[in-house]
Amino acid sequence: MLKIIIPTAMMIPTIWLSTTKWLWTNVTTNSFFIALTSLTFLLFPFEMMMMMNKYLGLDQISSPLLVLTCWLMPLMILASQNHLKKNSIIFQKTYISMLFMLQMALILAFSATELILFYIAFETTLIPTLIIITRWGNQTERLNAGTYFLFYTLAGSLPLLVALLYLSTFIGSLSLEFLMIYPNMFVMTTTNKILWFGCMMAFMVKMPLYGAHLWLPKAHVEAPVAGSMILAAVLLKLGGYGIIRITLMFTPMIELSYPFIILALWGVLMTSLICIRQADLKSLIAYSSISHMGLVVAATLIQTPWSFTGAVILMISHGLVSSALFCLANMNYERTHSRTMLLARGLQATLPLMATWWLLFNLLNMALPPTPNLWGELIIIISLFNWSPWTILIMGLGTLLTAAYTLYMYLMTQRGQLPKHLKYTLPTLTREHYLMTMHLMPMMLIMLKPELISGNFS
Repeated sequence: MLKIIIPTAMMIPTIWLSTTKWLWTNVTTNSFFIALTSLTFLLFPFEMMMMMNKYLGLDQISSPLLVLTCWLMPLMILASQNHLKKNSIIFQKTYISMLFMLQMALILAFSATELILFYIAFETTLIPTLIIITRWGNQTERLNAGTYFLFYTLAGSLPLLVALLYLSTFIGSLSLEFLMIYPNMFVMTTTNKILWFGCMMAFMVKMPLYGAHLWLPKAHVEAPVAGSMILAAVLLKLGGYGIIRITLMFTPMIELSYPFIILALWGVLMTSLICIRQADLKSLIAYSSISHMGLVVAATLIQTPWSFTGAVILMISHGLVSSALFCLANMNYERTHSRTMLLARGLQATLPLMATWWLLFNLLNMALPPTPNLWGELIIIISLFNWSPWTILIMGLGTLLTAAYTLYMYLMTQRGQLPKHLKYTLPTLTREHYLMTMHLMPMMLIMLKPELISGNFS
């Protein structure tokens, strides 16, 4: 575990001691080495949680998410280069430092076995994300988006803190390993129901569950490209990871979950319909994230081995695909200086290779066979159908609408008559193609060997 925690911590002095000429080279190279080192966590035979020490451990749920966090760091740095080139060197170093502080907090959150350490890391992710959104966002609305993000997340996580303090007082331990086998946690008392609800609130807002989702489109739309990537790919997954951990800890409180499952499934439909009428490209991708996370919430709450497996697969594959889509949206924005899809049509005529990347990642987002998105969605749909046959109506409609808005996004950005102001567009760069390739490679690996991320719930 220390082989990625220490290099990540040492990146902060590396950033500030690097000269202007070598800053981006040093940071990209070192973060890529950290990402390659983290891949070894996928090779362990996890029959149970592998404890690194008293406070840190890894298992089949946390290791794929931890690897995803490390893998996306060099990609975020690559995607941000053009965005930051006009900034002073101090601002560039501060921005990259914020990204590494965020990575450090996420590594601790995904590997913590003590719930209070998990809570501290969970809350620490707020600070760098807030600074990235409010300082480096594109439009003046970024301050409003930062306020929404901060207060939604803080208000949601306060019940979690109260629940953890209560558990610590009455049980004397917040170790996940101990709470999993503590008999009183599996009794259907009113106290346990309130504790369950308190713990869930923070993760439902973070996911976000439909109804507590208003902060997400604002934060995504106003954030710079790296902010959007880390928000969609990893920070939303913190919510799913927390739900899996907490639901495994308490007795199956399925009656309490009904309203949340209904909200999540209703959210799949509503956000898909919202996507179809979006004019803003980043907003469309942000709402599609809420739709996909609705499936994950519903799957984690019914608490069957299959649904947990589907949730983990969908979280990882959605993380890579949504991150790639935000990169593509940013590439469009850097050339057209507008997020409105009507003003940036027909780009296939001038940038055919970028249109290929758009097509590939839109097909992945649609869950075309044999993509990992399909495996995740299919497993979730089957497990929800086994739980209640009525869910197939919403799931079927949701799948249809997902295909509809994804095709709409592709056609609006790539096809049609090229506007006159885009006749002389900058060509695509090698850096951008490399960035897209690095998003596609893990997806290809997962297609060939899905058991790397499928968990060990059965």
